[in-house]
Amino acid sequence: MSRWRGPVSAIPRHLLVPRWWSYTGGAWTVNDGRADERAWMRRAYSDISLVTRVGPLHVDHAGPGDHPEGRPTSSSTLPGLVVNMFRHADIHDGMAVLDVGVGSGYGAALLAQRLGDDQVTSIDVDPYLTKVATERLAEIGLWPAIVTCDATGPLPGEYDRIVATVSVRPLPPSWLVALRPEGRLVTTIANAMVIVVADKTEDGGAVGRVLWDRAGFMATRAGVDYEPALDGLADRASAQDGEQIGPGRYPVTDVREAWELASMLEVTAPGIEHRFNEDRDGLRTALMLHRDGSWARATGQRGDAPLVHQGGPRRLWDILDEIRQQWLIEGSLPVYGSKVLISPSGEITLSRGRWRATIA
Repeated sequence: MSRWRGPVSAIPRHLLVPRWWSYTGGAWTVNDGRADERAWMRRAYSDISLVTRVGPLHVDHAGPGDHPEGRPTSSSTLPGLVVNMFRHADIHDGMAVLDVGVGSGYGAALLAQRLGDDQVTSIDVDPYLTKVATERLAEIGLWPAIVTCDATGPLPGEYDRIVATVSVRPLPPSWLVALRPEGRLVTTIANAMVIVVADKTEDGGAVGRVLWDRAGFMATRAGVDYEPALDGLADRASAQDGEQIGPGRYPVTDVREAWELASMLEVTAPGIEHRFNEDRDGLRTALMLHRDGSWARATGQRGDAPLVHQGGPRRLWDILDEIRQQWLIEGSLPVYGSKVLISPSGEITLSRGRWRATIA
């Protein structure tokens, strides 16, 4: 029997997430559990993530008519994924554990229930999240240390395990400083659905692997919100001819849903924003956008080679096609299952066979 079965059964998740956002009809809408207790219980005890903050607006502060724009900036992660990350960390009784990303406090609750309050620290950059998590955890009889701090800066202690339910790029050096000898960290790379498990080495770095498992988390942030989406560039990319126009080698796909492809692309060419649409007639359009001004627009019927427009300093669709070509030739992409070497400065080197990539 899993050692996490007891904590999962004991924690009343609904009390940690009394309200949440849902995306329906093209807009974010408030859901209040106390207004519909049946829906509240159903959502809280399903294995799904519940978004609690969109842009700078936490759902606790929202009125029924609020429909914020922007990306989710905090959530209560689906319980199965939280437990899976803890399993990858190989957590044992008596260990001091740092939970990076308070969210609703659910992960900290599971850890405190299993290990005891004194062994658990949970951090978040958002003072409201840490405040309300502290209060709600106290209401259910748990008092782990909940600390407001930037996860990419100095950390408030030393730990045997560091588990992040936020993603990073590169690894903050402070994590390695705070990790005790032979300690383990488990995290994901920002915008790539890869789980890195690494154990601390004598030189202050860490060595490990990218798991065959996968997960995606919101990236760490220093401010109240992420950088604005590239809407202006998207408008231009949707309407204008490219500096280079020609056929693509492979059909249009929604890269965001092709996790292995998306992860390899993010490692190869980080920071690309994706848009995708398919109309009723099966015509697919994909946009690739980057803050350096590079863009690509590919349009084609499902299964057919697309017409591709590209502009800016780099040819983003060509990069994607090269990765898909490699995928077909090799039968897989090398990022999953790769070895991980992390320097004391936080630079991550991935390797598998003859393939190498550096994340810095």
